[in-house]
Amino acid sequence: MALAIFDLDNTLIAGDSDHLWGEWLCAQGIVDADAFAARNTQFYADYRAGTLDIHAYLAFALAPLRGRSVAEVADWQRRFLADCIEPIMLPAARALIRGHRANGDTLLVITATNEVVTRPIVDALGVEHLIGCGVEVVDGVYTGEPLGVPSYREGKVDRLHAWLEDRPGESLAGATFYSDSHNDLPLLKRVDYPVAVDPDPELAARAAASGWQVISLRG
Repeated sequence: MALAIFDLDNTLIAGDSDHLWGEWLCAQGIVDADAFAARNTQFYADYRAGTLDIHAYLAFALAPLRGRSVAEVADWQRRFLADCIEPIMLPAARALIRGHRANGDTLLVITATNEVVTRPIVDALGVEHLIGCGVEVVDGVYTGEPLGVPSYREGKVDRLHAWLEDRPGESLAGATFYSDSHNDLPLLKRVDYPVAVDPDPELAARAAASGWQVISLRG
C-alpha cells in the first residue's frame, strides 16, 4: 500500500474546474459577468504563468459565496457538476484511479482549487480523500473567507505533511503524484514516483530532464 496522489484540474479532468466555476457563475447571473469574467481570466493566466497571488485569488473567488447558505450552494454544486464537469471527465483517469484502488493504495486528490468546487468532483471520481483550499462556514452560511493554508505550490507540501501527521499509518514512502502543472514541482520533487500528465511546457521540460514518467489521459 502507498499513497496515490492526484492533482485535479487538467489532470483527472480535461479542464480547470476553478476557471469553469467562474464562467458558470457568470452564465447563471450569480455574479456581474462583465466585471467578474475579466478578472477570472486574468487570474487563470497568472496561474498558468506561475505568478498567481493565491490570497488575492481566493478573496476574489470566494466572494460570491458570502452570505449564501450551504444548502443554496449545494444546488449550485450539483448543477455545475452536471453542466461543466461531467462532460470533461476522462475515462482513462477513472481507469487509473481504479488501478490504484485495486493495488490497495490510498487515494488522495490535492488541488489549489477550493473545496466547494472540488468536493463534488472528487466524490464523483470515487476518490476518498481531498486536500483543497478551505472555505469558512459559520452557522451553515459561507462567510466568503478562506480557511487555513492554501494548497498551492509549496502550500501543497505543507498541507500534505499536516494530513499525514493525522494519519500515522500513511507516509510518503513509495508515493506517486500525478500532475499537469509546473506549479506542482514542489510536491513532485518530494515523492518517489512523480508523473507528468499531459504536462504544460515547463513541466514537460523538467520531466524530460529528470527522467520522470510522462503520460496522457486524453487519448
